[in-house]
Amino acid sequence: MNAATLSVAAPAAPTAPATSAAAAPAAAPVLDAETQARMKAQAEAMARAQRLRTLTRMAAPVLGFAFFLLVWQAVAHSGDKQLPGPAVVWEAAVKLFSDPFYVNGPNDQGIGWNVLSSLQRVAVGFGLAAVVGIPLGFLIGRFAFFNQMLDPIISLLRPVSPLAWLPIGLMVFKAANPAAIWTIFICSIWPMVINTAVGVRQVPQDYLNVARVLNLSELTIIRKILFPAVLPYMLTGVRLAVGTAWLVIVAAEMLTGGQGIGFWLWDEWNNLNVAHILIAIFVIGGVGLLLETLLVAVARRFDYS
Repeated sequence: MNAATLSVAAPAAPTAPATSAAAAPAAAPVLDAETQARMKAQAEAMARAQRLRTLTRMAAPVLGFAFFLLVWQAVAHSGDKQLPGPAVVWEAAVKLFSDPFYVNGPNDQGIGWNVLSSLQRVAVGFGLAAVVGIPLGFLIGRFAFFNQMLDPIISLLRPVSPLAWLPIGLMVFKAANPAAIWTIFICSIWPMVINTAVGVRQVPQDYLNVARVLNLSELTIIRKILFPAVLPYMLTGVRLAVGTAWLVIVAAEMLTGGQGIGFWLWDEWNNLNVAHILIAIFVIGGVGLLLETLLVAVARRFDYS
């Protein structure tokens, strides 16, 4: 046997496992000083931009309100100066709200009682509209027959001003309070009917086909499929209805009299107390803003989009 044969038959030298090199952790990249400085500058710039956006978001409403007060003050000092300025209205508001729930008779009560009376009328009229309007919207959206039957009537009556229904209420109920509630009912029902019907129509047909295959009853379909899907649309209709109702009740109370923020405002006009009229305007706007904010928060809670 020669040397060449021995060299061929010799066993190969053992090699290191391939995984040993791969298992070693890779060294973290080392950033040079210039890159680190650039990243730090970018982070500081982003932080400054965020602080500026926050400051702008906080300062913009304050500046807008200050501009409104300056314009109000300028208008109050021009012309015949019958419009009181912000300082005069503020003093009257402090005195007025020091005792908002006084009672000196059926027609002389504090502004707090008048606001609560208006809210009570809105709650009753709106509640009746919800009891009627939401089921009606389900029927219109679910069944084509009811849609074809009621759509012309709704299209005819919906554009009518709510105050146009006030004389009908006075004629039927022979009293101011139910007539005002009737007006709230009429103006509140249309947004809830229309939005609920639109929500029912937006339910995917596949859901209804599965319910038909499972032989579910109509009540189960409404409770398990339609109601959860329609709830965001329904809450949008509720929000629009409450806003409209609060607008209408002020005008209705100015016409019907009695007790309420609208009547209180009109009574102050008869007394030529312009400061109290401006206070009533701010109170009406504040209550409307509070109702809107609460209902938007509720709608966001049930918004699954």
